[in-house]
Amino acid sequence: MRFMFACGGTGGHINPALAVAKLVKEKKKSAEIIFVGARGGMEERLVPAAGFEIKTIESRPISRKSGFSGIAANIDAIKHLFSAERDAKKLIREFSPDIVMGTGGYACYPVLAAAARLGIPTVVHESNAYPGLATRRLAKRVTRVLLNFEVSRKRLPKRVSCAVVGNPVRGDILMYDRETARRELGVTKPLLVSFWGSLGAREMNKAIAEMIRIESENPGEFFHIHATGKFGYEWMPDTIEKMGIELKKQSFITLREYIDDMPRVLAAADVVMCRGGAGTLSEVSARGVPAIIVPSPNVTDNHQFKNASELAASGGAIVIEEKDVTPQILYERAKELLSDEDKREQMSQNLFKNAILDGTERIYDEMMRIMIK
Repeated sequence: MRFMFACGGTGGHINPALAVAKLVKEKKKSAEIIFVGARGGMEERLVPAAGFEIKTIESRPISRKSGFSGIAANIDAIKHLFSAERDAKKLIREFSPDIVMGTGGYACYPVLAAAARLGIPTVVHESNAYPGLATRRLAKRVTRVLLNFEVSRKRLPKRVSCAVVGNPVRGDILMYDRETARRELGVTKPLLVSFWGSLGAREMNKAIAEMIRIESENPGEFFHIHATGKFGYEWMPDTIEKMGIELKKQSFITLREYIDDMPRVLAAADVVMCRGGAGTLSEVSARGVPAIIVPSPNVTDNHQFKNASELAASGGAIVIEEKDVTPQILYERAKELLSDEDKREQMSQNLFKNAILDGTERIYDEMMRIMIK
């Protein structure tokens, strides 16, 4: 069997495809797998690092800017769309896949569109509550649309073949033992974990820096691990030191560039403070960790706010829009949750009710059913 995956642009698009590809390889030892991504995207690094081959095509995003710059960018994007679909057809004919799966990113649309035109079974996985432009345009052309949120059905054209399968969640996220994690991290009080993504978010990191100042004035209330992201780590430690806070002496506060051991840290966490990316929220839900979500306002279709709103509606999260954020508000919301064990337990149960823990397996099963038909 031959499987082709089209993805790229962000980890939220790449990691789900990698999770499914790994399961395919586990269940079908002889399966041939290839990825297609956009030239210059992070998929060129992440996919080979995971042990899979990748081919690239030249693809461009649709601009949502108004005015001349937006029009010029979209003319360029449309020009590249035609050439990208042509190049995708060539790759598909050469590899001759039995099925093509897309999980989002610039390369996803031209590859799935080309595969559908060639009569090859196709599936697109939509991780966000509000389906993106590519998913909406592909919905009537692909064989099946796979959804993370039940509410997404209402936002697709009628008579589209779709199934709710959840989002792939790493197995180690589910399996790490909480008590072991807390012992290994040296956590003896409630633990807050905060992060804004691999690059960080400058304004939100500024708010966390001020929040850490407030925490230092009230030491010992809770533990706090914060990941600054790549750019945040260049300035945030110095900024905090200039506030008169010696981080080395703050036994309850840990500043990291990245959380490389996320399965362990999530297992130990009592509250998470994060953005509203679908992958992050799926992992938080799978662990049942109450969340304070500050959605990024700088994403297409404001999809992070819509993702976060679904968790809040279920009773598992608190949503604060970035425009309403202050360091004091972040501190007070965190302290309220961390001091109320009953509230946290109820939020955890609400998250568990809606979490899909076997998303990877469900996606695999859907693909196999489509190929067998």
